[in-house]
Amino acid sequence: MTDLLTHQWTLDLPSEAATDMLARDLAPVLKAGDLVTLSGDLGAGKTAFARALIRQIAGDPELEVSSPTFTLIQLYDTPSYPVVHADLYRIGHPSELEELGWDEAPDGALVLVEWPEKAGDALPSDRLDIRFVHAGKSETARRATLVGTGEWSRRLRRISQIGDFLRGAGWQDATRQHIQGDASTRTYTRLTRGKATAILMNSPARTDRVPVRYGKTYSQIAHISQDVKPFVAMDRGLAERGFSAPQIIKEDLLHGLLLLEDFGAAFIAEGSMPLPERYGVAIDMLAHLHALELPDTLPVTPAITHKIPIFDYGALDIEVELLIEWYLPLIGAPQLSQRNRDAFTALWRAALSPAVKGEKSWVLRDVHSPNLMWLPQREGIKKIGLLDFQDAMIGSPAYDVAALCLDARVTVPQPLELQLLTRYVKARKIADSAFEPAEFARAYAVMAAQRNTKILGLFARLDKRDGKPAYLKHIPRIRAYLDRALAHPSLAELKEWFETFVFSIEARVS
Repeated sequence: MTDLLTHQWTLDLPSEAATDMLARDLAPVLKAGDLVTLSGDLGAGKTAFARALIRQIAGDPELEVSSPTFTLIQLYDTPSYPVVHADLYRIGHPSELEELGWDEAPDGALVLVEWPEKAGDALPSDRLDIRFVHAGKSETARRATLVGTGEWSRRLRRISQIGDFLRGAGWQDATRQHIQGDASTRTYTRLTRGKATAILMNSPARTDRVPVRYGKTYSQIAHISQDVKPFVAMDRGLAERGFSAPQIIKEDLLHGLLLLEDFGAAFIAEGSMPLPERYGVAIDMLAHLHALELPDTLPVTPAITHKIPIFDYGALDIEVELLIEWYLPLIGAPQLSQRNRDAFTALWRAALSPAVKGEKSWVLRDVHSPNLMWLPQREGIKKIGLLDFQDAMIGSPAYDVAALCLDARVTVPQPLELQLLTRYVKARKIADSAFEPAEFARAYAVMAAQRNTKILGLFARLDKRDGKPAYLKHIPRIRAYLDRALAHPSLAELKEWFETFVFSIEARVS
């Protein structure tokens, strides 16, 4: 056990409410199969903590949770996973665990063990131990020392970083509600303290270190942010130019933690239905952004700057290749020859060239319904709250227009798409008489084709590699969008490639 990595975190719990808060903090990060041991003298608060934790996991604040001192083992069926609560105080020797039916505990259960020292070496060393001691004048005041061993060392380190961050921000007593995030490793939590709310963005540095081409990783080639610095730079850059980006209340750049203004829960779409009025304001927001002269470098801190990357051929190529690597296997297509792969790349390069060489702006990258909040109390384009822009690049403004008008998460009918495009073009012409609608239409078609090709591969990868099959339900919509984009005359050769190597395969397996 001494050879295993460990991490320790000590915190004072001045009241029973503080002990309950620790249980609420830990419940979301626990998972089936975890072992949590609870140490301390009699009356130190082990059972009180276990009770609070079990109730939190079960989602039932009134659940009867008694001490297993005499029954030794209690089992709770919760909506998430079974929980085994054991008290080994009356165990005289580790061998007695077998007589208790210890090995018969359900697979995939969370196991809570009081008095773990009674088990000797019978318990796995990879675990979280919480030791409680009396501290302070109050009978309910405790000091908890959490020690994570093995894989738990890394997990506890992150928990402690978040806990210390929230204490420093004065939000340690806030109640927490997990918010559905995006397809990345970032997580979001809504904090509530009285009538005030805020959003905790938990964005640890990426660990994508496997080179895939030119000695670079996929994230480096595709310009995926590696930490929170690009988010901070873009957030303030957008806010300074009159856009609704969330105020950063507190930041920890080293550990990738941000406390953000809460924009609420109203989006530009409701369920699977786009709301035309809100999409109209969103297209106005993009038209306003694209009419501005924008820098390619933004400050993060007085000593740190962020240079916004270019949406170059390397990024464009590796994104569309997701279709070959992940979507074609999903539909059972045979492996492509190198000649046909090279043709794919060459066709895309030719199609993309005018857009790559054309007009430039900030490309926020994922301007669609999950990332656009509706703020009716604000005026004009400020009614659109922006959330996801840490991967912003400099490239064709048509990309973000395509992301909005062909929303990957909701079906935008073609008449609404045309209305939005007309509204955008009119706004751009008013702002700049030299704006060329025909050039924009071509750029829009190829960027829409590129984005939806990428998304087909991305959603297939999320299913196969990351175990997230829910994204497959969006495939029919993405395919329909791709058909719309490829209908542009300038993409005729690219469309022919798709008909030969993708659409014909789909037709055979459908």
